[in-house]
Amino acid sequence: MSLTRRHLAGALAAGLVLGRSGPARAGRTVRLSYQRSSTLLTVLKAKGTLEERLGRQGLGVSWHLFTKVLEPMNTGAVDLHADVADAVPIFTQSAGAPLTFYAMEAGSPRAEAIIVPEESSIRTVADLKGRSVGVSKGSGCHFILAGALKREGLRFSDIRPAYLEAPDGLAAFERGGIEAWAIWDPFLAIVGAKRPVRVLADATGLSSYNRYYTVNDSFAAEQPEVIATVFAALVEAGQWVKGNPEEAVALLAPIWGDLPPDVVATVNARRSYAVGAVERAALSEQQAIADTFFEAGLIPRRLDATAVRLWQPPGGRG
Repeated sequence: MSLTRRHLAGALAAGLVLGRSGPARAGRTVRLSYQRSSTLLTVLKAKGTLEERLGRQGLGVSWHLFTKVLEPMNTGAVDLHADVADAVPIFTQSAGAPLTFYAMEAGSPRAEAIIVPEESSIRTVADLKGRSVGVSKGSGCHFILAGALKREGLRFSDIRPAYLEAPDGLAAFERGGIEAWAIWDPFLAIVGAKRPVRVLADATGLSSYNRYYTVNDSFAAEQPEVIATVFAALVEAGQWVKGNPEEAVALLAPIWGDLPPDVVATVNARRSYAVGAVERAALSEQQAIADTFFEAGLIPRRLDATAVRLWQPPGGRG
């Protein structure tokens, strides 16, 4: 069965927006958020890995599905946040969100792209001038779109952006409500399996499409042993997905709305799933994103994108 809007709506309706509370302590519950593209967190959730390991530390675990990840990240609605593409932390940093980076998934630039229907008269990014383009505001694809336009000598104001969350963008693209779509996996693979599409540009040359894992500052300061447990589990989950591709497809396909196995396999092939510590020097690409967003009027002030708090595993560098 393919993923329909009904499947998406049902899954996304489970998303919760929780009030802020203090960090987890012994005997308390660790709150984690995830989104549909959070493959490794989804694997850990499905296997019960964190329930087992954090349970040995006297902690419970609760999972919360979000589509609009900026809100919980800015408000501290959970303790550990869904992994996000490289652009999202620029918005949270601009908003002054108290977040610590504790892990990074290495680049997967083919996992996000700007696409049009195969039959479209739009052949290049330059042809997007004056056209309606769907994009999720604050996402990594928001930067890819802005960067691709800039590379062609266009401004963001030269297009007609339609700010749509991914499920709504999928529906709009399928019915012709938007002329182009900047989107990431698994939605990129989903739409490509449903109909022929033309890729105008992926992230290659614009962004490595790193994904970052963040935690509330107060939680990171008070519960470093929890962060170490989650970090190690993420590293292992990434290795398991890459080392056991068929088993990973079998696990993820029903969770992702009974996606066809070939769609899940495409998603997993395009992602690196290589989790490691965040090195400050590696954040130079974040600075390029911040500068582009400022020039496009997407954030109100210039940022030093490297000036963020980093958690490092034992023996790591910061």
